[in-house]
Amino acid sequence: MSDTMVGVWGIVALLLLIAARAPIGGALILVSYLGLLYMIGADSAWGMLQVVPHSFIANWTLSSVPMFLFMGFVCYRCGLTGGLFNAARLWMSRLPGGLAIASVLGCSAFAAVTGSSVACAAAMGKVAVPEMVRNKYDISLATGTVAAAGTIGALIPPSILLIIFGVVAQVSITELFLGGLGVGLATAAAYILVILIRVKLKPSLAPMVHETATWAAHRAALKDTLPIIVLIVGVLGGLFGGLFTATQAGAIGAAMSLVVAAAKRTLTRETFSTSVVETLMTCGSLFIVVVGASLLTRFLTLTGVGESIAGAVTAMNTGPIMLILGMTLVYLILGMFLEPIGAMLITLPIFLPMVKGAEISMIWFGVYVTKMLEIGMITPPVGLNVFVISSTVGKIAPTDLVFRGVLWFFVADLFLVALMVAVPGLATYLPQLLSS
Repeated sequence: MSDTMVGVWGIVALLLLIAARAPIGGALILVSYLGLLYMIGADSAWGMLQVVPHSFIANWTLSSVPMFLFMGFVCYRCGLTGGLFNAARLWMSRLPGGLAIASVLGCSAFAAVTGSSVACAAAMGKVAVPEMVRNKYDISLATGTVAAAGTIGALIPPSILLIIFGVVAQVSITELFLGGLGVGLATAAAYILVILIRVKLKPSLAPMVHETATWAAHRAALKDTLPIIVLIVGVLGGLFGGLFTATQAGAIGAAMSLVVAAAKRTLTRETFSTSVVETLMTCGSLFIVVVGASLLTRFLTLTGVGESIAGAVTAMNTGPIMLILGMTLVYLILGMFLEPIGAMLITLPIFLPMVKGAEISMIWFGVYVTKMLEIGMITPPVGLNVFVISSTVGKIAPTDLVFRGVLWFFVADLFLVALMVAVPGLATYLPQLLSS
């Protein structure tokens, strides 16, 4: 059997294991080890199994992942983000669908301290959905808005997906963050436009909220967001201003979140320990998948299957647009069944050589992959954000109702991806400003 066929059968075996609901990290490690065993023998395969996990996890840039996660958990557990939705609600309530728009803005702001779409959806779902239900908003609109808006959490920096992509693809994390920021803000604007159009066409979806709060209340609500704004400006301002690297930004953000929480007197032994435990559990499950993907990359490199596929695509002379269309279909299908990090790490060893061969910007590709993976967070049957919202708000929102609500935002996402292809500057303009 040729080396390339060994790689192909390895990919088939991996997909079969995943279809059988095997843990993604375990499936990646098992297939990679058995493939290496066949290719290079028992001693070399065992040696690689010992060396690769440590060498990859020891990558200094990855240290920012637990730091950013810890920052997000501290902000959430210590109530630093509680005022975001309230401030947006007071200022946006007079607009058609104002509470839904406030949810999008709240998720966008919370995204700047969490890097996780699931955390974003869960946190905002507990606050925003009950408020919309109380004001007689359509349930599918209320839950669909928060489920979709949660996906912004993986685009606006600090994004865990973008950090991992940068490590795997050897691309500047700071430039990826800037690209994600542009597309994240465009996503928020597209979602707000969807809400305005839907409510304009059918006002009964979101009855007008007659807010009686005074200007003093409006100013007080803005004041409540000051701690989180200080944190966001401190971390992102220093990062994009060149004061520190993305890796250092994680540590600075974690330290600043503790200082701000302590200043607000919401940092307790319980909130601190809970944040630490949640960070460790999240990183543990995440790094197992990352290690498995690193081993898979070594295995596929040995077989040459990635280069063979890239060569075949190049020989077909299909052009970058057809390549992107094919990858879009792959990510849409994978998004129906896999969580984002697993889907990204399974596909990158195959797609990266193809993208480099087509001379597509790696910054653009990183943001594109993140956007496509986040679309998968709201597509059936395994839309994680949908299930998070359904479990958060209880029986009033069965999953089929939430899926119905996200359909409009899914269509908007597809238009946005098409816009990214037509106007690459949407993801590359800000990074180019930084590098110029």
